[in-house]
Amino acid sequence: MKTGFNSSVAVTQNIKVKVHSKYDPGASNLQEGQYCYIYHVSIQNKGTTPVTLMNRYWHITDGLGRVQEVKGEGVIGQRPTLQPGDLHEYSSFCPLETQFGVMKGHYEMVTDRGEKFIVEVAPFKLSVPHALN
Repeated sequence: MKTGFNSSVAVTQNIKVKVHSKYDPGASNLQEGQYCYIYHVSIQNKGTTPVTLMNRYWHITDGLGRVQEVKGEGVIGQRPTLQPGDLHEYSSFCPLETQFGVMKGHYEMVTDRGEKFIVEVAPFKLSVPHALN
C-alpha cells in the first residue's frame, strides 16, 4: 500500500485500486458548513481471471473524528466486470462538515468461477487545500 496527500494505491489479489481526491469549491456551501470532495477511482484487473465488482464499503472519518459508513451494490449504479487487463474508472463525491477527513474501504469481488474476495481501498485524504492536515 502506498499513500500520498490525497491519493492512495493498493493491490489485493491482482486487483489494483488507485484513488485521487480533490476539494470541489463549486459544490461546497461554506455558509452551511458543507465541504464537497470529488474522488476518482481506477480499478485494474492485473490477474488472469475475470472479476465482477459486486458491492462497496466506505469508512469515512471527518476532521472531528466522526465516522460514517456507506455500503451498497456496485459503484455508481454499476457492477462492472473486468476481464484480465481491463481498467474501470469512475468518479463520485463525498460531502463533509469539516475541511478535512479520511476515506478508506473495500470492494467485494467475485470471479467468474464464483469465488468471492475483498479488495482493499487504501486510505486517502479529503482536504481543502489550505486546511492543516
